[in-house]
Amino acid sequence: MKNDAAPHALVPQPLTPQAFAPYGAVLGAPEGAGRLINGGNAERFDLVDDLQLGAQGGRPMLALFRAQARRFPHEVTEMERHALGSQTFVPLGERRFVIVVAPAGEAPTAAGMLEAFVTDGHQGVVLAPGTWHHALLAVDAGDFVVIERTAAAVDCDVCWLQEPARIEAAAPV
Repeated sequence: MKNDAAPHALVPQPLTPQAFAPYGAVLGAPEGAGRLINGGNAERFDLVDDLQLGAQGGRPMLALFRAQARRFPHEVTEMERHALGSQTFVPLGERRFVIVVAPAGEAPTAAGMLEAFVTDGHQGVVLAPGTWHHALLAVDAGDFVVIERTAAAVDCDVCWLQEPARIEAAAPV
């Protein structure tokens, strides 16, 4: 559904684990020491212990997304969700991206229901099952590892916003 109303301004905030907690988890290099492995030549940090990818016969899929840098301002008119599994985005190299989200549950209808975050280029995210989100909005072009659920039936619902949002700019990090 297309609407001619002026878009709602949405300014991405720096991504923090606390602010993003209602939507999933932030991935980043932990501070402190990890568990020594490989004869003491490496440290292991377990980041997420259950990506929730097995619902209704699902299995993990590891993919590579090669993203073009988006131009800002960027109009957001649709959102999507994966109700049966999480979706993880991890940049390969230093790549910032904007993540636009809305809570799991009923489809968002208005831009005021959305939040936007920008990564610092080293962070990834795990979107909790059912979290509404916009497709990948790369600030910096490049490759992203994506881990998601795959199965015979596609798990992707799409909704159109009655009121569009406009991401004014990717806030500096």
